[in-house]
Amino acid sequence: MMNNKYAKAYKEVLEIIKYFPEEEYNKIPKEKIEFYEVNKDQNYQFVINPRIDLSEQNISKEANAIIVTLFQDYFATAEQKEKIKEILELNEKKSEQEKREKYNAADIFKGKTNISKDNEIVTESNLPIEVKKDNFFKRFIDYIRNLFIKTKQ
Repeated sequence: MMNNKYAKAYKEVLEIIKYFPEEEYNKIPKEKIEFYEVNKDQNYQFVINPRIDLSEQNISKEANAIIVTLFQDYFATAEQKEKIKEILELNEKKSEQEKREKYNAADIFKGKTNISKDNEIVTESNLPIEVKKDNFFKRFIDYIRNLFIKTKQ
């Protein structure tokens, strides 16, 4: 069995994608869905309300990461994929900079600590998303866009 966090995340992702329109759901390879099914936490109860925005629901960071990956791999346009790549590279650079500042040898010996509040790197994106799909799927895309906006702030 997989790490418990990811097993729960797979359950959450499966619950979310079951509300996708059939043509969008079918864009995700069956092998990937089967992998999530086999490795999900069978005892974890997760229910999503399709009438409520995804950002207002209790979704784990791991499930968010999987959703972003699914969006990038199967739904995003070439322009959106490039923008996501830029955001991820920027996040990596910011993370490395924070680590350098936090673990600066001169500061360590002074007893000075620089601990960020959430230890999260955030970037903003204005991804141009054109969605003319089911209401829930549109909210899903908006949720993905908002994840990038929140991560930049």
